[in-house]
Amino acid sequence: MGGEMPDSVIAFFGAVSSSYTLKLVAIVEILAGLSFIFNKYGALMAIILMSVSVNAVLFHATLLPEGIGPALALLILNILALVGYKDKYKDILRP
Repeated sequence: MGGEMPDSVIAFFGAVSSSYTLKLVAIVEILAGLSFIFNKYGALMAIILMSVSVNAVLFHATLLPEGIGPALALLILNILALVGYKDKYKDILRP
C-alpha cells in the first residue's frame, strides 16, 4: 500500500491497540489455523473465524477501501470452509 494512513485508521488502531483486542484476534487466528491443520474442531473455529473475516471486510469497506482485496479473499476462504463443514451444522440448523 505505502503512503500515510488516514486519520480515521490511525484513530481506530489507537483505540484497538489500547485494549487486548488485537491480541485476542491473533489468538483466535492461531487457534483456527491449528484446528484446520490438525482437523480438530475445524467446524467450530470456522464459525468463530467468520467474525474476524467479516470485521476485516467491514474495516476495509469503511476506512481503507484500497486494501480490501486480501480481506475479501479471507472471507471467501472462510465461506468455503463453512461449506466444507456443512454436514457438521445440519443438527443446529434444523428447524
